[in-house]
Order: sequence, then structure tokens, then C-alpha cells
Amino acid sequence: MRTYLSIFILAVLSTSCTGLVNTFAFHPDTENFYPDEKMPPNTNQVFITTTDGIKLESYFLSNPLSDRVLIYFHGNAGNISHRIPDLARIRQFGINVLGVGYRGYGRSEGNASENGIYIDGKSALRYAIDTLGFPQDKIIIMGRSIGSTVAMNTSGGEPIAGMILVSPLTTAKDQAKAGGLWIISPLAGDAFNNVGKAKHLLCPVLILHGTEDEIIPLGMGKTLFNSIPSEKQFIEISGAGHNNLTSEEYQEKYWSPIEQFIQSKGTNDKLNVRGERIPIESLQATALLHSENALILRFR
Repeated sequence: MRTYLSIFILAVLSTSCTGLVNTFAFHPDTENFYPDEKMPPNTNQVFITTTDGIKLESYFLSNPLSDRVLIYFHGNAGNISHRIPDLARIRQFGINVLGVGYRGYGRSEGNASENGIYIDGKSALRYAIDTLGFPQDKIIIMGRSIGSTVAMNTSGGEPIAGMILVSPLTTAKDQAKAGGLWIISPLAGDAFNNVGKAKHLLCPVLILHGTEDEIIPLGMGKTLFNSIPSEKQFIEISGAGHNNLTSEEYQEKYWSPIEQFIQSKGTNDKLNVRGERIPIESLQATALLHSENALILRFR
């Protein structure tokens, strides 16, 4: 009886695999927002209209000293306004920042889906180029957690300055297994396949991953790293998990490589807005792999 019941459940689930994946993947917050009175100066709420007519709540943090922009794609929970402190920190590295909300999140229209957020990502890139006026070689794309899938899909085949991935996953199938959902993992099919898209990358890539990540295991980040053909660098942050990378304990190990990467891409100026340069070599790190186009560091 249990066998027949399992077969019946799987059969029902298999008729709506896309809906199943979306249910597990997206956890939007449409009620709670970062307080307006705490917004950093020169932060403007903008609404990006996608190619299929959806308006996305986004934030542009301008830096008049820079001719470059970083496009930021957030994780699967909350909304883009919750990332304002991180966006403001990135702007301090001498770059404009465009934080992009997904459909179905925050004040954005529509409903979240894998294909939908890919459209959102491509539309954000066109907005940065066509509306904000940044050339592709002055654009860096950053994605964290599920945002890594949007970053990968958006960056494929594009001659941008660089891409930063934080705690990236490999595929939805692998993610289901990591979450203990072995029995339904085959139903994920080819969803959120970062590994399959890696071959299309043209730009330099920086990946950061906590060694104790309890949601997206470190091994996923390494597998994705190994599949990337372009110039690449992998940062292991020893002891860090999935949600505490910017905590007081790990923030220096997290932010310093990101600042260094941003400073080195799309500009000849190696200084940030404070006139400082923090080389990765100055941190306590162990080089695990160094080849012609790949560097892995572990921060302790």
C-alpha cells in the first residue's frame, strides 16, 4: 500500500514539476520594507519594466565618482529593500549600484518563477545599458544564493567586466538532495542549472562560499567553479555558514575580496573612494590552487 501511495504522490507531483520547484525556491516578502528614514543618501527607488511588461521594484545607489555599475541579485527570501545596507557597503567600493527586485517580491508586480526571474535579470541589464547609460565593459553583476542563478543566466555570452557569486548552487536537483528531498529531486529536472550555463561565460568570475554553509554546501560552489572556463577565483571563508557572511566575525574576509575584485574590473583606477587599496595578499590566507586562470584562497 505504501508503495502504491508513493507512486501516486510522485505521479501527481510530476504533473506540476515547475510549480513544485517554484514553491520550494521562492519566499517573497511583500509587507515588510527597509525604513524610508534610514535610506542612505543618493538612493533612488526605480521601477524597471521587463520585456514582458512587469514592473520591478529596484534601487539605484549613485556614486558620482564612478563610471561603472554593479547589478545586484539577492537571495530567495525577503525583498530587495532588505539588502539596502549591503548595497550601500558595495557603493563605498567606488561604484554605482543597482539592486534589482524580482517579480512577486516587495512592491514588484507579477509572480515569481524561474523563467520569470531570468527575464527580470536580462531586463535589468538592458536597463543599466539603455536607461542608465553604462557600457557593458563597465558593468559587474553580483548574485547571492538563488541570485547566483539570475547572475549566471544574465551574464552568459555577455562581455561584461566581471561577475561575483556568493554561495552559489549547482542545480535545483542537487539543492533538493542537499535539503534531504532525495525522493523528489528528480522532479526538479533541469531547473536552476548553473553548471550547464557556465560554458557560456566570457567574463572574470569571483566566487565566495562559507565552509560550513548548511543550506548550499561548499561542494556546490567548488563544482560550479570547476565548470567555469573563464578567469576565476574562489574564496573559502572558513567557519562561515550561509546567512552569516556579513556578520562581525566574517565581514572582513567577505567584503575585502569583493572590494578588491570591484576595484580591478572595468577601470584602470585601483583605488576606492577613500583612496585606499586593500590587496587580498594582505589578508591571512592560504593559496589552495593557483594556475593560469584559477586561484583558490581559504581565509582563516
